[in-house]
Amino acid sequence: MTKSVKDTQLYLRLLSYVVPYQRRFLISILSMLILAATDPAIAALMKPMLDGAFINNDPELMYMIPILFILLFIIRGAASYINGISLRWVAFTVIMDLRKEMFLRLLSFPSQYFDQRTAGMLMSKFTYDVIQIQLAATNAVTTLIRDSLAIIGLIAWMIYIEWQLTLIVLISAPFIALIVVIIRNRLRKMSRKTQESMADIHHVLNECIEGQKLVKLYGGEEQEIERFNTVIRNNRRYMMKFSMASAATGPAVQLISAIALSVIIYIASIRASAGAMSIGEFVSFFGAMAMLLTPLKRLVSINEHIQKGLAACESIFALLDEQPEANSGTQVIEHIKGDIEFQNISFRYDGKDADALKNISLHISPGETIALVGSSGSGKTTVANLLPGFYEIRTGRILLDGTDLREITLASLRANIALVSQDVVLFNDTVRNNIAYGALRDSKEEDIIEAARAAHAMEFIQEMPDGFETIIGEKGVKLSGGQRQRLAIARAILKNAPILILDEATSSLDRESERQIQNALDKIKKGRTCIIIAHRLSTIENADRILVIDRGKIVQTGKHNDLLKQKGIYAKLHQVQFTEPAN
Repeated sequence: MTKSVKDTQLYLRLLSYVVPYQRRFLISILSMLILAATDPAIAALMKPMLDGAFINNDPELMYMIPILFILLFIIRGAASYINGISLRWVAFTVIMDLRKEMFLRLLSFPSQYFDQRTAGMLMSKFTYDVIQIQLAATNAVTTLIRDSLAIIGLIAWMIYIEWQLTLIVLISAPFIALIVVIIRNRLRKMSRKTQESMADIHHVLNECIEGQKLVKLYGGEEQEIERFNTVIRNNRRYMMKFSMASAATGPAVQLISAIALSVIIYIASIRASAGAMSIGEFVSFFGAMAMLLTPLKRLVSINEHIQKGLAACESIFALLDEQPEANSGTQVIEHIKGDIEFQNISFRYDGKDADALKNISLHISPGETIALVGSSGSGKTTVANLLPGFYEIRTGRILLDGTDLREITLASLRANIALVSQDVVLFNDTVRNNIAYGALRDSKEEDIIEAARAAHAMEFIQEMPDGFETIIGEKGVKLSGGQRQRLAIARAILKNAPILILDEATSSLDRESERQIQNALDKIKKGRTCIIIAHRLSTIENADRILVIDRGKIVQTGKHNDLLKQKGIYAKLHQVQFTEPAN
């Protein structure tokens, strides 16, 4: 596929977002056509103004020409205003629609998509890249139509006056087109580089803001300043290269136009002195030719906006064309028992050389509590990530109540699973909305209070100035680590799902709070299938079964006391923890 064909397809796809607003867009085009018609009309008025009013002293034309000029510019101003307002409405609405579609698409991507991309890169697509599309989607189209029609009208008038001289103007067109084609590739390349540099700026900013405490504590200000200076220098360099290529277009086109203009003036002057052209015709022809330069310059300059827009289109449409997470299941499950079976599961993260899990087979009975322990990177969290379908299973299968997870819809699968992880996710919203989140947002007031009480969160919620209506800040910044984790546990309690996954759920709590939470968890675990991933072995001593995972394999299975007697990995982990100095 040639570059021009690909560009055409990209542009047509972009314009498809304008189609739903074709009525407003047609209003813009209609006003633009009126605006385009005023250019040759102005040039045409020069002939009767000079020949009739000035030279022949026609009194009727002396009155009519000024009035026509005023009316012409009133029409021109009204058309320009309507065109601008209609165009901006369509452009801003297209941007809104694109962001909406991108966001919906983003929510459907599998976890591995986010593993391979930075937050800054994705944020840049929503902020910088989409804005670059604005001019390409609407302004470029209307400029192309308006100025093309204006040029056609002016050239038609010039042909009417003196067609031989007009040929000189037309001869320069291929040279101008050649310049545009040469510069186009440079503009596209630099536009892509600028987008990438903007993503780097977002990335560095995001990391610095999120890690501001660490930056201060470890004296990393100088290092972060250097990182930020590097990315903004790169951004400036690419923007300058883009601007240099864009700025070169105008002078090159103007030089060709000036050469053609000089030749025409010379020939026209000779013809006018020989009486072959009247003064009015000469001025009208020269005025049309001069007016030709403005729309011609605009037409050349839209190449800059189009290349920016097409580069942004490549980035945005690449996101929209990404495959969503596999959701081929058709079976909707409602009331499950919680019988889980892993059958010969092997799993490898994208870009990794080794398997995270190696031929794991495991059966969990309904209502059973199992604990997964092992060193960091052993694969225990991967087990918990596969059950809710965060990652696609390629080798082996997982059965839920005897049904393959791939046959179950993701929505109904996840509706039956509650998760409390070590990395607590909270939103800049009220305490209530963080507990009653998503599908839980219509929960009864008493249920929300009971969930908070069960998670031992009421003691600090009641002390807040607005209680449940208190805004907790971005990522719950106004709360302590333990308070954040209690809200996450309250959310899981409120969901009341038959399967509960606790991934280091009490890691941010002190010993007393941990004891209280453990008492609450012991109550809600009853009747549920629970998978606990724990670093503190004291929290899983009462588990029905403990699985020790090492390098992606289950190496030990049994109860706490039995595993201690085996003198294996579990016993070593237990010995290390309980011989560590108390905090």
